[in-house]
Amino acid sequence: MILKTIFRILAVIAVVLTILPFLAADAWWVRIFDFPHVQLTFLTLFILLIYFFKFERKNWKDYIFILSLLLCFIVQGIKIYPYTPFAPYEVNNSSEDKSDLKVYVANVLQKNKQHQKVIQQIEQYHPDLFLLTETNQAWLTSIDKVFHEKYPYQIKVPLPNTYGMLLYSKKQLFQPQTHYLIEDSIPSLDFKIKLKNRLVQVYVIHPKPPMPQHAKTSKKRDAEMMLIAKKIHEHPNQPHVVMGDFNDVAWSRTTTLFQEVSQLLDLRKGRGFFNTYDANSFLMRWPLDHIFVSKEFRLNKIELGKDNHSDHFPIYTQLLFEPEKANSQEKKAPSKKELEKADKEMN
Repeated sequence: MILKTIFRILAVIAVVLTILPFLAADAWWVRIFDFPHVQLTFLTLFILLIYFFKFERKNWKDYIFILSLLLCFIVQGIKIYPYTPFAPYEVNNSSEDKSDLKVYVANVLQKNKQHQKVIQQIEQYHPDLFLLTETNQAWLTSIDKVFHEKYPYQIKVPLPNTYGMLLYSKKQLFQPQTHYLIEDSIPSLDFKIKLKNRLVQVYVIHPKPPMPQHAKTSKKRDAEMMLIAKKIHEHPNQPHVVMGDFNDVAWSRTTTLFQEVSQLLDLRKGRGFFNTYDANSFLMRWPLDHIFVSKEFRLNKIELGKDNHSDHFPIYTQLLFEPEKANSQEKKAPSKKELEKADKEMN
């Protein structure tokens, strides 16, 4: 009886945590439960199986209980299904075994002293451009010493507040700018690169996570994401790439709305979760670092880098730019309701 009570309590927790992310609330204690969704799905399945096979079903309350758990599991499964290998690709594979843009993105953890680990990874991947977040002056000194000449085009915003950014590129950067869209201490980057004689607009963001020590609500994070999405929406014929540590998971309502408004594509869909955080935990991991692309891109390769003593794993991708095939993976235009939601998030 005690064991059954324990499982009932766990089941109630699973149901509540399933419902919470659907609430139109931006409090940190609501939005934070977007993150462990995969773990919650497996917890629900575990409780459901144990309850079904271990305990006798005596009355209609037991069946209602099992049905509630089953519905939660279905809802959870629907949310994570697109990121499993069983789902279709959102970004198709490249038609040729080559790439036009190789990108390395890493949140290096500002206090991480193992700079050489990150440097070795960059040298191993030799990307066309790399982005490092959580970079301060010490990181800039180490990175610049090695890559200043190899990567002549740079945007350097070292900061002591864990929101610094370093971007190095072999490709020329056009109209590079640093913005402080929401807060004067949180930068974002804005520049263009040229691929096959076309300019590609690139945005880089790293908003604060909805956690009490950083931000008590997700409002500023969500607003920054929607600002970028609306900018992209206003230039539908411009190829785009958006990258960075979003401090949001791929399946959240905010990231979903970001994709709907921007019409950008997720490299992960149909391929796997590619959980970049937390590198220090085997169980509690989820995808916080993202690279979204417009319909002109195809994917040649995506992988997580090895542990580099940060709390994030780096992510590396090789992209092929095929604008002539863009229509084959075009997403539907955002609805009036979706645009209104984005405007609401920005206010």
